[in-house]
Amino acid sequence: MSLLDDVAYVESLTVLSRFRTDFYACLPARADALFELTDALLCTDGPVKTLVDLSLAPEHRRGHGALYGAVNHGRLDVARLRRTLTGLPLPRAADGRIVLACDVSNWLRPDAATSADRLFCHTYGRGKGSAQMIPGWPYSIVAALEPGRNSWTALLDAVRLRPDDDETAVTAAQLREVVERLISAGQWNDGDLPVLIVLDAGYDVTRLAFLLSDLPVELLGRMRSDRVLYFPPPPQPPGKVGRKPKRGAEFKFEDNATWPAPARTTTSATRRYGQAIATAWDRLHPSLTRRSAWTDYPAGELPVISGTVIRLRVDHLPGDRDPKPVWLWWSGVDATAADVDRLWRSFLRRFDLEHTFRLFKQTLGWTAPKLRSPQAADRWTWLVLTAHTQLRLARPLTEDLRKPWERPAKSGRLTPARVRRGFRRLHGKTPHPAGAPKPSKAGPGRPTGSKNRLRAHQQPVGKQAKTDTQTIGKEKEKA
Repeated sequence: MSLLDDVAYVESLTVLSRFRTDFYACLPARADALFELTDALLCTDGPVKTLVDLSLAPEHRRGHGALYGAVNHGRLDVARLRRTLTGLPLPRAADGRIVLACDVSNWLRPDAATSADRLFCHTYGRGKGSAQMIPGWPYSIVAALEPGRNSWTALLDAVRLRPDDDETAVTAAQLREVVERLISAGQWNDGDLPVLIVLDAGYDVTRLAFLLSDLPVELLGRMRSDRVLYFPPPPQPPGKVGRKPKRGAEFKFEDNATWPAPARTTTSATRRYGQAIATAWDRLHPSLTRRSAWTDYPAGELPVISGTVIRLRVDHLPGDRDPKPVWLWWSGVDATAADVDRLWRSFLRRFDLEHTFRLFKQTLGWTAPKLRSPQAADRWTWLVLTAHTQLRLARPLTEDLRKPWERPAKSGRLTPARVRRGFRRLHGKTPHPAGAPKPSKAGPGRPTGSKNRLRAHQQPVGKQAKTDTQTIGKEKEKA
């Protein structure tokens, strides 16, 4: 190992050690049990199937009772942990900008009738048209994306969506706080390129662009293929009297007869998708009405939110020889050919977040515990995010402990699962602020023959709309 490699190794180990110490400081109550639970999650061989099995790991020196007590009744300073995550080294695109992705992943709990704050979560089936709505806890997760093709993301935030939440408003507030923390941590300074936020089709990207217009961000989101947008109105002819039209010609995604000559067209050759053709039209906006999201907008005309529409078409996808085009909407205007090429490539990196969700559920056991309290679910979710962050920081430090049938991975190209496989060897070189457990005897438990008289109440699922009867009842209580 050269001197430069030694310096890089020491620097990476210092960052990981500092983060472990800062994470322990974010645990006000039952800190030792929560910290060792995270270490057990990192060092256990194979995927996590049940939560209690983690108490058998050598890194977890306490019993299974302490494990469940920490998850159910421990405390975690989420605000401090968010600031700590934002201050870590973050990946950047080739031009130096930060690219964020936001998406929702569901923790399905169909049989947890006594768990509060469950929503009907959309899940895809194996066959066409077999999607279902299953009760669970949806989590909105924000991560910074890397420029190349890999399964790594830098997780920055997680928020559980509640029954009474406006998803777009909650997402806007979450992204606003993340960007403000990036600015406070010095990750973005005046004169830097705007932060690019990439979203999938489930978001109202135009409304998010309006809500975040005062921040140094650009939004790029996918739109459904049945959308209709509008060009700006043409100039008013001289001498014409009357009200100026609010919008111009229609642009129907499904009708190419409404497509004028594109402003930009780029063609790129890719190894995975064949030839990629990106076509862009400038200054297109949706038609807004005073319904749902815009009901509370101040009196007057609704805003005109203009952007650039990009149609991406590739030759083939894995398993699909004739793929449908993808429609994207960018909050900027006057896009150059370089912008169009950069945007569609950035959108493809959004799918790296899907690899993170798969790692959470299939390897780290995020949705394995049968927790009743949503607060305990939040606590466990943050422990999983913290474990993933430690894997990311340990990426240049661990060896490739591959199995005989696996291909060797290049240096710095290990997947999160392979880094976790070698984390136990690195564990002894990092600080362990958790104290040793005190010897004690097991509690007496419930007396023999006694019954549980504190029955848990069943909780409703889905949106909880306030009825007129509930409103009148609250008014009477206030009176």
